[in-house]
Amino acid sequence: MRTDEPLVSVIVPVYNEEKTLQELLERLRRAPFRKEIIVVDDCSTDKTPEILAEQHGVIAVRHERNRGKGAAIRTGLNYATGEIVIIQDADLEYDPNEIPKVIEPIARGEALAVYGSRFMRGLPKDMPFPNKVANLLLRWSVRLLFWYRLTDEATCYKAFRTDLIRSFDLKCERFEFCPEVTAKSLKRGVRIHEVELTNYRPRTKREGKKIRWTDGLEAIWTLIRYRFRD
Repeated sequence: MRTDEPLVSVIVPVYNEEKTLQELLERLRRAPFRKEIIVVDDCSTDKTPEILAEQHGVIAVRHERNRGKGAAIRTGLNYATGEIVIIQDADLEYDPNEIPKVIEPIARGEALAVYGSRFMRGLPKDMPFPNKVANLLLRWSVRLLFWYRLTDEATCYKAFRTDLIRSFDLKCERFEFCPEVTAKSLKRGVRIHEVELTNYRPRTKREGKKIRWTDGLEAIWTLIRYRFRD
């Protein structure tokens, strides 16, 4: 990788992901882009703290109480020094090797915000039915409220110019991070560019999936709330 490439701050919110965290960090280190890795442990009660204590070249921060994914991302933003910020879950659903194509439009100066879409060729067959319904409702909500076509509003891979996402004054605590940044981007007139993800592999509740279909309802309400809030 070239030293003139932009530095990318990868924020990894994590809560009780001892089974996948080590492998995720190894994959991130190997991924071909210039990066700093910021892991925010949201008061995990498993071996996550021990795993992080053994890591080198990682900025590790810990919440003293469990606050939620959105709060962890906001904490991570305080430590970001890169020109670009992207979010990375620790559960291995998303492949870090796809990050370069997500951040590329921002690095080229062609976009301020880029989402990695899982759904450009339809919904994954192995995604639980309630999650499929929630994602479709979110897609339609964005079109109805903002007159903007997004194929995947709830994707984890959201990348922004760092100065842009910091300017949003985020309030999110949990999974409402996604609809909050979507709403604030579109209300400001920021075009959200989408690139296709091909390596996404959904995990099940049994495997540790934390988000629920009810979080989809909260996300729709968040879109509505920020659509009509100054």
